[in-house]
Amino acid sequence: MDLSIALQAALLGLLEGLTEFIPVSSTGHLLLAIDLIGFRGPPGKVFEIAIQLGAILAVCWLYRERLFGSLVRLGHDPAAQRFYGNLFFGVVPALVVGVAAHRFIKEVLFSPWVVSVALILGGVAILVIERLKPAPSVATVDDVRFRLALKIGLCQTVAMIPGVSRSGATILGGVLLGLDRRAATEFSFHLAVPTMAAATAYDIFKNWHSLDGSGAAVIAVGFLSAFLAALVVVRAVVGFVARHGFVPFAWYRIAVGTAMLAILVLR
Repeated sequence: MDLSIALQAALLGLLEGLTEFIPVSSTGHLLLAIDLIGFRGPPGKVFEIAIQLGAILAVCWLYRERLFGSLVRLGHDPAAQRFYGNLFFGVVPALVVGVAAHRFIKEVLFSPWVVSVALILGGVAILVIERLKPAPSVATVDDVRFRLALKIGLCQTVAMIPGVSRSGATILGGVLLGLDRRAATEFSFHLAVPTMAAATAYDIFKNWHSLDGSGAAVIAVGFLSAFLAALVVVRAVVGFVARHGFVPFAWYRIAVGTAMLAILVLR
């Protein structure tokens, strides 16, 4: 594996870990960064999806007691059954839309132009939602019910558009539906686990024939970098959001999207 490619993979993994769990679109940042540095990794977007899995595994580790403790109690504990039921109803819309529109999303929407516009519009949407959001009526993740989880899952499908942000769609969708900021953020973290695991498995299956040893090594470097970065970020995000809200992320999105549009126009 070429050293320059390894360094690029590590940089992209770091970027993924830093952005996956805040509402700025990790996929959008990866697309823009890949376009800017000219990264040529494994084909079929497998690298991007695999490093997202690295970030997701950081969530599995940090929330291991909740995720796996509930699994042990699943047969007899109503709270554990509700928790996994919520994950099921929350992930189904994304699975259906993802499978149905996979080719269109990969071939048409994965564009720096789409990402730049989505970043700006998403930033504006955050500013509007922060101003108009209802008073929270759901204080904790334990208070989420199946119907509400399904509605948040429907919000998540909007993030199929690169640049929208999966975490942003689920967190802000949850806030609009009455969740407290902290509860919406934690539910988004939990929902990321089955969503991104399914996306990773599907993309690797679709592109398995094109992987080789060199591609696997590049993926491993990015994967580890994303895992370590996400370990740091996830601990900080919940507290930051509870104290400061989402407005800083909105202005960041608008600034990055505008800068990228300027770069694309001036090329």
